[in-house]
Amino acid sequence: MKRIDHPRVTEMARMAMVLAVVLTGAFLARGHAQNAAPAAPAAGGVQRTLLTKADVSVPGREADAMRAEIAPGATTGRHTHPGDEIDYVIQGQLEITFDGQPPHQLKAGDALVIPMGTIHNAVNTGTAPAIISAVFIVEKGKPLVTPAN
Repeated sequence: MKRIDHPRVTEMARMAMVLAVVLTGAFLARGHAQNAAPAAPAAGGVQRTLLTKADVSVPGREADAMRAEIAPGATTGRHTHPGDEIDYVIQGQLEITFDGQPPHQLKAGDALVIPMGTIHNAVNTGTAPAIISAVFIVEKGKPLVTPAN
């Protein structure tokens, strides 16, 4: 599992996040995503489908489980989130870049944790759609995605 080390993400939190990714992946693998309402397709070939949203044990936080599909050659654009993002690549390949770090190459079966506020960008470097299971543990009431300059 690839991860971005950050002092705010404890080992226990990492384990909880990995469990969330595994459970979401199992949910997707069983085909339940077809019953979820798809989000509006984003410009540039990125579509996010919210699978579930629920409060978590941390006051003021919620979990958003999503399925994201990124078309070949498409990019998410540089952005941040108001909490931690946990990704598991179900299909395809991606290049994730973080400001000040070399790119991370991910393929089906890889996972990664992106700490709150980290500016990042994902690009589908393959020839087929990339499908990602993403779980966000975020501050309630804030936009999930904030574009970065």
